[in-house]
Amino acid sequence: MKVTIVGTGYVGLVTGACLAEIGNDVFCVDVDPRKIEILNSGGVPIHEPGLQEMLRRTRAAGRIQFSTDVKASVEHGDIQFIAVGTPPDEDGSADLQYVLAAARNIGKYSNGFKVIVDKSTVPVGTALQVRRVVAEELKARGLEGSDKHGVSVVSNPEFLKEGAAVDDFMRPDRIVIGIDDDHAGQIAREKMKRLYAPFNRNHERTLYMDVRSAEFTKYAANAMLATRISFMNDLSNLADTVGADIEAVRRGIGSDPRIGYHFLYAGCGYGGSCFPKDVQALAQTARENGHTLRILEAVEAVNDDQKEVLVNKIVRRMGEDLRGRTFAVWGLAFKPNTDDMREASSRRMIEALLKRGASVQAYDPVARDEAERVFALDLADRADDMKRLHFVKTQQDALTNADALVIVTEWKEFKSPDFAHLKGALKAPVIFDGRNLYEPEAMAELGIDYYAIGRPHVELDSNGSRH
Repeated sequence: MKVTIVGTGYVGLVTGACLAEIGNDVFCVDVDPRKIEILNSGGVPIHEPGLQEMLRRTRAAGRIQFSTDVKASVEHGDIQFIAVGTPPDEDGSADLQYVLAAARNIGKYSNGFKVIVDKSTVPVGTALQVRRVVAEELKARGLEGSDKHGVSVVSNPEFLKEGAAVDDFMRPDRIVIGIDDDHAGQIAREKMKRLYAPFNRNHERTLYMDVRSAEFTKYAANAMLATRISFMNDLSNLADTVGADIEAVRRGIGSDPRIGYHFLYAGCGYGGSCFPKDVQALAQTARENGHTLRILEAVEAVNDDQKEVLVNKIVRRMGEDLRGRTFAVWGLAFKPNTDDMREASSRRMIEALLKRGASVQAYDPVARDEAERVFALDLADRADDMKRLHFVKTQQDALTNADALVIVTEWKEFKSPDFAHLKGALKAPVIFDGRNLYEPEAMAELGIDYYAIGRPHVELDSNGSRH
């Protein structure tokens, strides 16, 4: 099938590559010539495991192309995926300017019946706006009401985890398709059924519903996952106070099949491109419709506070004035297997340390370049702070002569370090762990002063007994 992907960001690239992998003829278009130049030269502007290899295969097979030619992209695809950004506006609502600009271009250059697929995360009612914009352009061309140039707007939200997106797309747990129950919708349903048929061979994964419900489903899914994270983070802070171990609590409640273990890990807050903006957008949608989603507003507030937890632990241990102190930071991306720095907990934490006069030696396996770019913007008016932030090439480099280690992202290579080397490299054996990678008892036995999230701080006396 001939498919066009509007937007070569995270969702657009993964969608385009995977659809080309199964044999479709895919045209990816973007208004950013830099991105297209990178892609046409064999590079990938984002880090996603398996994506570069898939793009190399599909490009060599002639099944995917990248261009800034909007007219050619519209003429190419019977199915037009809109996969552009929907950043948060000042009030938290999703900014739809890029979605509607893509829709306007489709109406301006349409050369036949088009199925327009909203792949971007968009609020309820967006499909109606897209249809209206396309209709305006068709009317300006004298094509309004033409069956030949008709459209059907479909909602097909993505459920991709950064770091596992290719596998998620190729082996989906569900495919949600929101579609109108009219003649154009029936045509669109058959096209979407054919497009996704390769993913349904073992069993039917497609859930058909009305468009508004599909738009709502994406936000509801992310809001639920964010709620679980903030719930555990809120409990972890109480566990710190009363002396309970949040890891033991997690195992205790997660063993209940009605609850399960997913997204029940306490930490230093969630980030990324989805959870923060989607929680805000859904809460804003509620306000616009006269409702208050009290749970979601609490979820956001808890997450905002949680990004200060590590700094608070550092201050309690080392004092408010951190001038002359150097901290090793392991992990900058908001999660492992990505270079995404959007809303990453490391940003708030490092800025807070720098503001208190500390120096930071930061390491991340893949996010160094992106982190340098982001912090240059974050600290643009804080030149003195920027001078004390150093991005290093190895996790060992980060440790050298540091007063303590701070762990922010749970990369695999951080889970089993050489603790003897770690102790020798640090000025003092102190770890602040924002992802609970290690066991407090084991750290105490190694002579490491270990502070985690919602886990007891263990000290051993001269006899090796806990006190």
